[in-house]
Amino acid sequence: MAMGSSLSRKIIESHLVEGSWKPGEEIGIKIDQTLTQDATGTMAYLEFETLNIERARTELSVSYIDHNTLQIGFENADDHAYLTSIAQKYGILLSRAGNGICHQVHLERFGVPGKTLLGSDSHTPTSGGLSMLAIGAGGLDVALAMAGEPFFFVCPHVVRIFLKGSLGKWVSAKDIALKVLEIFGTKGNVGTIFEYTGPGIITLSVPERATIANMGAECGVTTTIFPSDDQTKAFLDLQGRLEAYIPLSADYDAAYDDSIEIDLDELEPLAAVPHSPGNVKPVREIEGIKVDQVCIGSCTNSSYRDLAIAAQILKGKTIAPDLSLVVAPGSRQVLRSIARDGYLDMLLAAGARLVEPSCSFCIGNGHSPASGAVSLRTSNRNFEGRSGTKDAQVYLVSPETAAYAALLGTIRDPRTLEIDPTSISAHARPLIDDNLILKPLPASLAAAISIRRGPNIGVPPTLHPLSERIDGLVAIKVGDKITTDHIMPAGDRMKYRSNIPAYAHYVFEPIDPNFAVRAQAARDNGDDLIIVAGSSYGQGSSREHAAICPAFLGVRAVLAKSFERIHTANLINFGILPLLFDDETDYDKIQIGDRFQIENLRWIIGNEQLPLNFIVKDISQGIEIPVHSMLTPRQRKMLLAGGALGLVSSGQFSIHSASTPNLGAQA
Repeated sequence: MAMGSSLSRKIIESHLVEGSWKPGEEIGIKIDQTLTQDATGTMAYLEFETLNIERARTELSVSYIDHNTLQIGFENADDHAYLTSIAQKYGILLSRAGNGICHQVHLERFGVPGKTLLGSDSHTPTSGGLSMLAIGAGGLDVALAMAGEPFFFVCPHVVRIFLKGSLGKWVSAKDIALKVLEIFGTKGNVGTIFEYTGPGIITLSVPERATIANMGAECGVTTTIFPSDDQTKAFLDLQGRLEAYIPLSADYDAAYDDSIEIDLDELEPLAAVPHSPGNVKPVREIEGIKVDQVCIGSCTNSSYRDLAIAAQILKGKTIAPDLSLVVAPGSRQVLRSIARDGYLDMLLAAGARLVEPSCSFCIGNGHSPASGAVSLRTSNRNFEGRSGTKDAQVYLVSPETAAYAALLGTIRDPRTLEIDPTSISAHARPLIDDNLILKPLPASLAAAISIRRGPNIGVPPTLHPLSERIDGLVAIKVGDKITTDHIMPAGDRMKYRSNIPAYAHYVFEPIDPNFAVRAQAARDNGDDLIIVAGSSYGQGSSREHAAICPAFLGVRAVLAKSFERIHTANLINFGILPLLFDDETDYDKIQIGDRFQIENLRWIIGNEQLPLNFIVKDISQGIEIPVHSMLTPRQRKMLLAGGALGLVSSGQFSIHSASTPNLGAQA
């Protein structure tokens, strides 16, 4: 008997442009909305400019300035000026610095159930809490989507996460997200969508759902999605956008590839301990650890509810004397609303330091902990060094656990609090203020806009067609779970994001500070470079610079045990060949500096009838290593051309013209 459809399948099939619902095979979908943020958006728009499109062709595209809002030196300000002029010229809305974090603001002001959203940020799935099919991707994929091109990805396997019961006292949505991470881990989930169902979801507001959807990214899934129901309707009503509401859900007999059940009644406060979001333990097992810093906010836990509950815990008290408390609201709307209702004063009176609505401490842009310090954060990643302090011990916890620790100066299970939580309405009416959202000029006036390009604004790198042969050196050998933060450090280094030659100086800096100098010397000597890696290479951020900058230094291939989805796409977009070991034990045989040769590349990749099997000759070790690649016919063409932009410049990448014109000017 035929089974019904999941919500994921319904939305995907309604947007299919190429392919069909066959999990594991490549499909292309129409993208309704895009978002970018300044850390990735500058390069995305530089790439968009090369496409020679007069105006964005999506229903809605929004450019957010939220990552690099600290203006120390001219670089960030230059990028902001560039982004402003781009938005005006190409029909893109601009959320200005100070307006808030892209995911929170998009949820509040632009998200629409049932629509597709592609964002140049790995946490774009946050909008899955509003029943969007929201996917993170590299900037070039977003640029192509704005040009009307489909977004291509592997047709997913859909895993149902069935929630029953309701959350207990001082247990929150963050604990659900951490429980899912405990179950699934941070690797091995490529090509999967998490779809939440069950009676337990009725108890969760849209901001709570968004927290859960946001952290699905740490599992490496394509996206996370919730149904659109009464909670969705209430949220949109409060935002003055009730017209956007439509009910959406899976069929009662929907088929899933896998299913798990979580009983919310049994859930307890959890924490991700250093240095991975997947290292999850009950808070009760780590009680007593001295805490030096507490940070509440980021795109994960910075809603009205999150900050209000923290304020209630801190009300009338003072934080521990040797502890720093930092609070970063998710949006200007959240900040003004908690100020109106007295929660901001409670936080400040307790000793909190207020950060403007921005990503800030989450990516190491300010408020780095002291050397060796313990920092409790409500953000989504605790990778080593991401905070800006290499030896800091970062724990990921709920706002409840974080606020309680700020009072005590140590970690403690918040269920031991001697106060009861006062009811905080998830439906408190927000102060809506769109004054910092800049509408684009009409097309008739946009042509006269000159793009502002300061000295930090570069150009996308020139890509060259794939050679028949790779002949070079193993430039670096790294282990498992290498993140894009390892490859391209965030924090103050991100000010060079628009200038590839400058940013390339810092490739692999957290692992090997001399890598860039060594790579440049080898490149200038005519050697190709190869990266050798373990499992789950390219975790974390969608930052495509983790592919662009190595390509600039001469990296032509990455040989790994496994890759993460977004980074794989970014490698191919910029002409780097992703290779997989046939036998993972061969990883142990390779040393840094080994000379590699891989032959017949164009012949094998260019012949779709041939399997993508290669022999890596490790001349230094005197061995041959069988490897393979997983490329679609489309990706074969891209690699042959040297990447996606090479395909465009060769005239083989057709820019679709039938997409809906951007409605940003009328929004």
